Amino acid sequence: MGFLNSLLGGGTPAEKAQRLKSKALQKYGDPASRQKALQQLADLRHPDALPVLLQRFTLNVDPQTTDAEEKQHAFDSVVELGRDALPAVRDFLRKSEQASSWAVKLLSALLTEEEVVGVVTEELEHLGNAYTRDPEKKEVLLRFLEDKRDYRVGAVLLPLLSDMSDDVKMAALTTLTSVKYEPAREPVIELLIAEDTARRVQNACAQLLATTGWPVQGYREKVEGHLPERYSLDKAGVVKKRGG
Repeated sequence: MGFLNSLLGGGTPAEKAQRLKSKALQKYGDPASRQKALQQLADLRHPDALPVLLQRFTLNVDPQTTDAEEKQHAFDSVVELGRDALPAVRDFLRKSEQASSWAVKLLSALLTEEEVVGVVTEELEHLGNAYTRDPEKKEVLLRFLEDKRDYRVGAVLLPLLSDMSDDVKMAALTTLTSVKYEPAREPVIELLIAEDTARRVQNACAQLLATTGWPVQGYREKVEGHLPERYSLDKAGVVKKRGG
């Protein structure tokens, strides 16, 4: 540690990390310089150095093999700190719109699945259906929740059915299909019959209703007018896929 201090100068781990930031995050130039800075960040072994180390996940470099190796090294360095790394990882997830998949992967390595579900649902609730420049973050979080049998999952999905991004709506519908949250029946039907709903979203709504067997009671006439061609209603008001 004394040798590292001599290289980086004095100061707190956070201050040392800031001095390494430009080299650790340089996209071009000699990769050896970037890799050395990443190793020095890892060698600090302190949570206060993690905000800089975590930013490596937001950077893509060539070639892809080098990029993957460096990100795996950063991942291992964060996980080595155990639960001491959690505040920095959660802050990274909250503040960054990039590299959400790495944040979830880190959380999954540090926490139980139940705890990760809690963090993810809390973040989705925070994001809500407000506009975001890049919807990928919501999509990543929604994909993680697929097939999770947890009481917190269903409720957090409902607002996302009215998200401004069709990709987010699609991801929410896919997750709802896997968790079969019955209170979503009417919101899904209303999304299906809305005049401004994109065709691919209508298809996803119909698929969800067919998979869950939720009846369209109270909406039959409107649903019949909006069902995609491959779907129909039976006498009980349940959506069926033709040929399925």
